[in-house]
Amino acid sequence: MARTRSSSSIRWRYLNPVYYLKRPTRLALLFIAFVFISFIVWDRQTLVREHEEEILMLKEEVEHLQIELEELKHDGDVSVKKSNTKTKRADITKTDDLSTDPIEAQRREKVKDAMLHAWTSYEKYAWGHDELQPQSKNGVDSFGGLGATLIDSLDTLYIMGLDEQFQRAKEWVANSLDFNKSYDASVFETTIRVVGGLLSAYDLSGDNVFLEKAKDIADRLLPAWNTPSGIPYNFINLVHGNAHNPGWTGGDSILADSGTEQLEFIALTQRTGDPKYQQKVENVILVLNKTFPADGLLPIYINPHRGTASHSTITFGAMGDSFYEYLLKVWIQGNKTSVVKHYREMWETSMTGLLSLVRKTAPSSFTYISEKIGNSLIDKMDELACFAPGMIALGSSGYDPDESSKFLNLAEELAFTCYNFYQSTPTKLAGENYFFHSGQDMTVGTSWNILRPETVESLFYLWRLTGNKTYQEWGWNIFQAFEENSRVESGYVGLKDVNTGVKDNMMQSFFLAETLKYLYLLFSPPSVISLDEWVFNTEAHPLKIVPRFAPGEEQKPRIRVRTRKEGRFRGFSNSANP
Repeated sequence: MARTRSSSSIRWRYLNPVYYLKRPTRLALLFIAFVFISFIVWDRQTLVREHEEEILMLKEEVEHLQIELEELKHDGDVSVKKSNTKTKRADITKTDDLSTDPIEAQRREKVKDAMLHAWTSYEKYAWGHDELQPQSKNGVDSFGGLGATLIDSLDTLYIMGLDEQFQRAKEWVANSLDFNKSYDASVFETTIRVVGGLLSAYDLSGDNVFLEKAKDIADRLLPAWNTPSGIPYNFINLVHGNAHNPGWTGGDSILADSGTEQLEFIALTQRTGDPKYQQKVENVILVLNKTFPADGLLPIYINPHRGTASHSTITFGAMGDSFYEYLLKVWIQGNKTSVVKHYREMWETSMTGLLSLVRKTAPSSFTYISEKIGNSLIDKMDELACFAPGMIALGSSGYDPDESSKFLNLAEELAFTCYNFYQSTPTKLAGENYFFHSGQDMTVGTSWNILRPETVESLFYLWRLTGNKTYQEWGWNIFQAFEENSRVESGYVGLKDVNTGVKDNMMQSFFLAETLKYLYLLFSPPSVISLDEWVFNTEAHPLKIVPRFAPGEEQKPRIRVRTRKEGRFRGFSNSANP
């Protein structure tokens, strides 16, 4: 008798591969079903994972937006909310993952080695003093013993990634920096070097010790603005608060010394929420704007009682220079909003006046900026005025295309002249000033060189703004001249005479703060201290750009969610000019 097949054996046959090999149609259907089910499961898992990632990223964006909303709340024109300026180190100094020319990288390292030589010498022979005398291997207190070189060098050390040196300097600031000194300090020099240096170190590192010290010294300087007009006296005792002007000015305040504190004190208000710093320095501009001349050119002496100019030299060199620089840079610092528009307007007026001072030499047609007394032009230009090509190039983008091109061309012509200040001497280092004579081009006037930065500063800006590598080559030639003539066993020194090469005995603090920093950045990718995010004070201390708005003008933060194609969020923006 035949046995009947059990139901269980019938079910198990579907698991036998032989069953399907004999039935290809069913095998094909089984394969299609397997692929379809696998696709559904995989797609759902992928969607869930992407959904979770997007939720996480959205949460992060919401947190950022909440921070931004707090920062954009203002009480009047003067912000009383602290601005978040802390920056990740990778955003400042990381160059390893950026495409760089090997020659640029090699030159950048050479400049870094120079900084190490200068800093190590200072640390060994002049630690805590204002400046090093390399020949005699001792420190001197040129600025009352405020550690000027140390504070001036903080951001340079940070930007170059010299972490151990930066940490030792920070410990000195935290534990040894004392402003309680009965010393008559220059308001200008103390602001640009000490306040600016400390604020830059704070913006770069986020360490509050720098902000607290900046507040301490700024509070000691503030009484200098207590004058009938609000134009500050230029010297003040750091303990007693007694302010005065030097006798040789006849009681007048100096234009550059009185109009070159705006960047630092506005930044201090933004970072502390205390409006007093910004109010003092912005009042100076309001006072000067009341009687601002049609050509925008102010003499170098200002009466602090009346707030008006005295009859004196007009120059873009010593005692005039950085006033014009800060008109442009406060506009940039405020992200070019309507609140700071009057700074730009004053600067453009001054640039119209500058054009009236521009002349050319014969036979080589070097372009230069002359000086003026009354109605007479003086065919003289300071090396200090070689900041002007960089300033003009930086401000050229705010004009219409035709004017922008005109001013950029002027900047390039002036930079060529400044470079030839260096190339025209036996040492290839520039003198302090130059005179121009018909048929003779230029001759050195005051023939010392004290390691000044202005020409390399302009080369840095022109390279960043044009991409022309010629400016890098010029900067490298100047650096090599410093290495050949100014490097000694214990640091760097100036020259008493650029014609003979006789050395002096001083390493100026601005050599580490400005000259070497600008040279380093000249050979670094443009993303390192981007000009879209930072503005340099006149001592080359970078400060974060923070938009300023009038009441009711605050731009709302916005967010744009990514598409699959973009692959990431574009984030938020609080830019005044999106």
